[in-house]
Amino acid sequence: MGGDATRLTDEGPVHPYRSFFSAITMVAMTGMEAEQLALEGLAPRRRRRRAPAAHTPAAHDPIARVVLDIQATHLGGTFDYYVDEKDAEAARPGALVRVRFGGQRVNGVIWERAASSDVPRSSLRYLERVLGGDVLVPAAMRRDITLIADAYGGTRANILRLTVPPRVAKVEQEQRLVAGFAGRASASGAAHVPEEAAARVDACYDRIAAQYDAGVRDLRDALHARAFRSFVFDPLPGVGQAARALAWMAAESLTAGHAAVIVLPGMKDTHDVLDAMRALGFAPFGPGRAGAATGGWTGDVAILSAEMSPVDRYRAYLAVATGQVRCVIGPRAAMYAPVDGPGLFAIMDDVAYQQADGMMPYAHARGVLRLRARTHGGVFVALANARSPLSQMEAVGLPGVPRRAVTTAVSGPATPVRPLPTVLRDAMPWVRWLNREELARLADPSIGARVPHVAVGNIREALRSGPVLFSIPSDGVSEALSCANPKCLRQARCRRCTGPLQRVNGNPVPRCRWCGAAASNWTCPHCHGERLRVVRVGAAGTADELRGLFRGVPVLLSSPSQPGGVIGEIDHRPVIVIATPGAEPRVRAPQGDGPRYAPYAAVAILDAWTSLYAPGLDARVDTLAAWMRAVALCAPREQGGQALLLGETDPAIAQSLMLWDSSMLASRELAERYETGMPPVVSVACVWGRRDAVDDALHAVGAAIGGDMAVCPLPGGGGTPSTVPELPGVLGPVPIPQPRTVDARELEVTADRVRAVIRVPHARREELAERLRTEVARHVAAREPGELRFQLDRKDLI
Repeated sequence: MGGDATRLTDEGPVHPYRSFFSAITMVAMTGMEAEQLALEGLAPRRRRRRAPAAHTPAAHDPIARVVLDIQATHLGGTFDYYVDEKDAEAARPGALVRVRFGGQRVNGVIWERAASSDVPRSSLRYLERVLGGDVLVPAAMRRDITLIADAYGGTRANILRLTVPPRVAKVEQEQRLVAGFAGRASASGAAHVPEEAAARVDACYDRIAAQYDAGVRDLRDALHARAFRSFVFDPLPGVGQAARALAWMAAESLTAGHAAVIVLPGMKDTHDVLDAMRALGFAPFGPGRAGAATGGWTGDVAILSAEMSPVDRYRAYLAVATGQVRCVIGPRAAMYAPVDGPGLFAIMDDVAYQQADGMMPYAHARGVLRLRARTHGGVFVALANARSPLSQMEAVGLPGVPRRAVTTAVSGPATPVRPLPTVLRDAMPWVRWLNREELARLADPSIGARVPHVAVGNIREALRSGPVLFSIPSDGVSEALSCANPKCLRQARCRRCTGPLQRVNGNPVPRCRWCGAAASNWTCPHCHGERLRVVRVGAAGTADELRGLFRGVPVLLSSPSQPGGVIGEIDHRPVIVIATPGAEPRVRAPQGDGPRYAPYAAVAILDAWTSLYAPGLDARVDTLAAWMRAVALCAPREQGGQALLLGETDPAIAQSLMLWDSSMLASRELAERYETGMPPVVSVACVWGRRDAVDDALHAVGAAIGGDMAVCPLPGGGGTPSTVPELPGVLGPVPIPQPRTVDARELEVTADRVRAVIRVPHARREELAERLRTEVARHVAAREPGELRFQLDRKDLI
């Protein structure tokens, strides 16, 4: 083939290599098995077909019903799988497993074992793997999860996602090396408490019993019993008073051999309670002597928080689930602590925004803890400086309404615990309300100033003995509408539902923020004025203003939106601290054997008038809670402590603060909400999403006109149906803004968003939750376009 090796054929010139490969290909194709040839080294790797694994169903209860980690509402039930005989012992109810579902591997939790299944045998698959050897979700926790999901209209998978942290196998190996870790709590759940710790708990009870009324003795008896009781606890003012009260309750429960779960607004309060527990002789969960050489942890009190690292959170959860630790404290994530048996289930500041979960089914910590306490035969305690309207209704009820008419799965009657009047008077500071009338009586020439002359003199005097706290309402800018009459200046509200009015897209006619009704020809019901004004609230120049009033005094600003962020602690020295609600620094006490923190010499509440224009159903309660939280950091009156309320505000809020009696405002709130049919007098659910999806949901659940939930009767004292007051069952729908997103597809799906409020009597709360869950499941399964969500007991209705 020398020279030009190309030869001619009838079809044209053909290269010799082409003829060669064609011949090889024809020879290969004549064989019994044809295959595609490839150059050496580039041939595809041959996959060996594995023979299907041989499985033998377990001899006893071969069916495992598994709750999968899938958040779709229509897939929230259990799915049946075979259990192999080799996994029969490890595949216990509550264990974490991995299975095949829809062509993918997903994790799940075995909910129960069964002897048979309704699914055809040919459709059943085997569990692929059992992850770990511990029961992560005990039987009591599985029962609680089911009840919580039913109460809030979610699925068990929704609750499991929030309950069980991601698994860390290394932690399981570490903890098994701790001496005694393999042992489980006894059937009675009793745990040994050292005699020294028990003596400290008894001494702490003696101090508390001398400060509170007879309700605290009922609380102690309930903590040692095994029957459900509910309490509303009003703590004394002062630095650490609420934390010490909660620590005593938890210690008393542990002494009785019971568990304890305490949910707090944030990590600052969590560390306060942990320090109080340490002072009573209970060690925090951490590296102990028994596990120092192996990496294992021991202790009496564990913290559960979403802010923890995955390793630390799983370690704490595993210790609680296996019975090693029986006391759990922390923010909202602690409400799902897998404790067993009777115990204490307590919450601090149940009205705080942090207590409502931000993921489906949006469960509230207060309702979850009360439901679990009732199920476990334990004790539920709602502790707060500012009593919520729900706590007030549980403590005193509604006039002329039987208790059973206002009882639900997450609420019911409670016993109040209040401080003794003489003790309360000595523990609180002097509280002065410097409004226009008081300043006129004092002949103050600076009426209308943000900080009047009287307040400046008092604060300068207080700065001689320590730091002074200025509490400002916010560090941003918001907007509200009020009457333009300078002698009135009351917030503009809807004539239909008393909701706050707002401007919508520059429309000259304002609309209600709650029901969406247009407020045409609005007139003030107090002064009959017809003009409105826009109130803008800001606090950016507060620091510069106070530097001019108090020259030479250092000024610190503690706020999440400031460059310095939130200040945790300050020294005990003359300094002015400006803080937003929840960002108040603690004052380090001088060196000594006394308490860790010292009080402020004085506390001033700036811009009290902004409370008149705060939107939201709980606006006044939130205002009082923020003010009482700040004033509680002030020194008592016997030490010269004083608190100043600067500006106009609702007299009910001011009187509740000056007398340190939040039940005054709570009673008024409850009476007004009974007249308007607002929670907690009735049960409510907020439904939001695309307009057509929300309309279909309202018809499906029977809340539209003509449905059985279109009218909401108010709770009455047993009157005839014709005499019981009735209100519309639906408020809205009203437009709401789109969520923040960068996905164009999501922008299209969430277009034309609206929100509606459904009101039903308390007796139909569970029925409403089930109807809404069924409708959302149908909407998702049918792949109908548009967003559709709902939430029960929402704090902000609109």
